Amino acid sequence: MKLTRRDFSRLSAMTALAAALPKMEALESGLAAQKFCWGIVGLGRISMGHFMPGVELSKTGKITALVSGHREKAEKQAAQYNVPSPSIYSYENFDEIRQNQEIDAVYIALPNSMHAEYTIRAAKAGKHVLCEKPMATSVAECKAMIEACRKAKVKLMIAYRCQYNPVHLKAIELIRSGAIGQVQTIESGFGFPIQAGEWRLNKKLAGGGPLMDVGIYSLNACRYLTGEEPGEIKANASTIDHDGRFDQVEENDGWTMKFPSGILASCTTTYGGDTGGGGFFKVHGSKGWIAMEPAFPYQGKHLTAHVGDGPDVDMPEPDHDPADFVRQADHLAECVWGNHEPKTPGEEGLRDTEAMSQIYSSAGLKGL
Repeated sequence: MKLTRRDFSRLSAMTALAAALPKMEALESGLAAQKFCWGIVGLGRISMGHFMPGVELSKTGKITALVSGHREKAEKQAAQYNVPSPSIYSYENFDEIRQNQEIDAVYIALPNSMHAEYTIRAAKAGKHVLCEKPMATSVAECKAMIEACRKAKVKLMIAYRCQYNPVHLKAIELIRSGAIGQVQTIESGFGFPIQAGEWRLNKKLAGGGPLMDVGIYSLNACRYLTGEEPGEIKANASTIDHDGRFDQVEENDGWTMKFPSGILASCTTTYGGDTGGGGFFKVHGSKGWIAMEPAFPYQGKHLTAHVGDGPDVDMPEPDHDPADFVRQADHLAECVWGNHEPKTPGEEGLRDTEAMSQIYSSAGLKGL
């Protein structure tokens, strides 16, 4: 058989490709097996009950370290997640995580006033950070967190889980598509009757009352639903139940916002009343409306909408807890591996904190 130069070139290329295939398959297998390693800072309800199970269900994550002030609790969690004993840290020796190559990022689920300190320490240790909301208890702290992560060249993501949720994303899509026409007004609320003894009633730990805890969901929702930053903010705060729970923080907050387009938003949050177990929002447009109730719980969200000439929308949340936490864990891993910014970076938390500072100032309370 006589081979032309072209035939010889093709045969050589095929031979080279066949030789490379095992290496390519090995590379793909290695990437598939790669895990993003998490250190959990603070073993409370949200970390143990939601985020850690979410990491276990994620396609990317693995829990490899724990930070807690309670060694016995940490050892029980370590046994459950196969975390080696040397990778259990206290708050005193937290900075030693620098030497642990089996930690890619930390999830910070501490009381609000501790977010800044441990984000900055984690950044100095070279670890990426997923920090629970609210980002911090002051605007200055938020800026310091952003700068520390920028300087250390690590990612900083704030855990705004609703911004990764498909039902919330559908609401945003309906608004952006013009399905309900021009948005005119938004109403939102979230609250629950808080029990005495909660750390959230300690101003030093929480930074404020229900606004810092559940009110921030309504604030953040108004921002991502409109795609705008609030301009004028007016607010009031009150305490009705003088039973000792609210000696340090307010019981109720209510505020209005005017956005640059003219959209008006009215929000309330409470530690004394019940808003249905998961909060709500309703968006009124010139051609229809969108409502979500409950809007902010870990599962069971329900979107309904009347969209003018189109069919009405009735969309219960398809997923169950901890799906929101799975999405967050995978998102940060993908941002680190792909070297791009998270959807909810530190600047997103800063903007909410700036708005909350204005709300408190308008209500006659000390700003953040």
